[in-house]
Amino acid sequence: MDIDKAKAALKTAAEITEKNRHAFEGGFPAPASEKGVYPKIENDDWTAGFYTGLMWMFYEHTGRDLFRETAEGHLISFRDRLDRRVAVDHHDMGFIYGLSCEAAYKLTGNHLAKETALLAADNLKGRFQEKGNFFQAWGQIGDRSEYRLIIDCLLNLPLLYWAAEVTGDPSYRELAEKHFSTTRGTVIRENFSTCHTYYFDPQTGAPLRGATKQGYSDTSTWSRGQAWAVYGLMLNYIYLKDLSVIPQWKGVTDYFIAHLPGDFAAYWDFHFHDGPEPRDSSASAIAVCGILEAYRQGVCGKEYLEKAYAILESLIDNYAAKAEEGGILKHSTYGRLLGEGIDEFTLWGDYFYTEALMRIVYPEWKTYW
Repeated sequence: MDIDKAKAALKTAAEITEKNRHAFEGGFPAPASEKGVYPKIENDDWTAGFYTGLMWMFYEHTGRDLFRETAEGHLISFRDRLDRRVAVDHHDMGFIYGLSCEAAYKLTGNHLAKETALLAADNLKGRFQEKGNFFQAWGQIGDRSEYRLIIDCLLNLPLLYWAAEVTGDPSYRELAEKHFSTTRGTVIRENFSTCHTYYFDPQTGAPLRGATKQGYSDTSTWSRGQAWAVYGLMLNYIYLKDLSVIPQWKGVTDYFIAHLPGDFAAYWDFHFHDGPEPRDSSASAIAVCGILEAYRQGVCGKEYLEKAYAILESLIDNYAAKAEEGGILKHSTYGRLLGEGIDEFTLWGDYFYTEALMRIVYPEWKTYW
C-alpha cells in the first residue's frame, strides 16, 4: 500500500469535512447527499453517529480543536435525543452512540458521553427477544410483521461489550453473545452469501425465513449486507475470541471479494456484476475495514491484506472526492429499489473510507468499536 497516497487521501478528507462543517451547525448531514450535496437534518437518523465519528477521527489525525469542539458540541444533542425518545425505537444504538458518545468517553473521559452511551446500551438491551434470542431491529416490540433481526446489527454489538466492561454487568455481553450466535446461524447461507434480514416466529422463536429490505431480492446478496458480515464478524471476534468465527469470516470475505467487479467497487447487489446498475462504494470501504482488522487480529494471511490494499487504492484513485466537493467517497448507494441516495455520497461511506485510511496511516490506532 502506498502510504503517501493514503496520507494525501486522509488530508483531503479532513479538508472536505472542515470546509463543509458550517453548513451543519445545529444539525447533521442527511444519510445521503442529493446531487452531491448533503442536506441538513435534525439528529433523528440512524446515521448521525457517523458524522460525529468523522470529527473524532479528524481530531486524532490533525490534533485541531475545531474537530474536537464540533464533536463535543454534538453530545448534548445525542443525550436529548435519548431523553425525548426521538427515533430510538430500533437497534442502531451502536452506530449512533458508539461512534459519538462512546468515542468521546474513550478519547476525553467525558462523563456525559459515558452516561449517554450506557443509556443507549440499555435502550438496545430493551429490544432483546427471548423467543429467538435476538435484538428486534425495527418496529413495535413483538410485532409479528417486524419480528426479525438484520445483519447490520453485528456492528451495534460492540456497544454492549463496552458497556459490560465499564459497568461490570455481564448481562450486556451475554445478550450480545446470544444475538451474535443467532445471527451467525441464520443470515449466513451455505455458500457464505448472506441475507439482509431474518424472521422468527414470535410465539416459539423458531427461525422462519430470510428476506431483504434493501437488496435486489430475498435470494440475492445485498453487497453492503455482505460487507456488514465481513466487518461485523471480526468486530465480535475481537471481544469473544471464538475460533469458530474464523472459517465463517473467511467464507463471507471470499464471497465478497469473488463478486467484486474489475475496479473492486461493489455493485449495490451482487446479483449484478456489470452494466449500468449503480455501485455501492461504501460496501467496499466497510469490507476493507473488516479485512484490515482480521489481519490485525492474526486470523488471515497477507493475501487478504494485499486484497484490502488493492480495494482501498482503487477507492482512492477512482472514487474519492476532491477537496471542493460535498462529501468524501463518491458513488455510494443507500437504497436502490427504495429510490434513496443512488450514486451519491453517504455518511457511512465517508466514515468507513476514512476509518480504512486511519488504519493504514496509523497502524496502532484504536478504533471506536
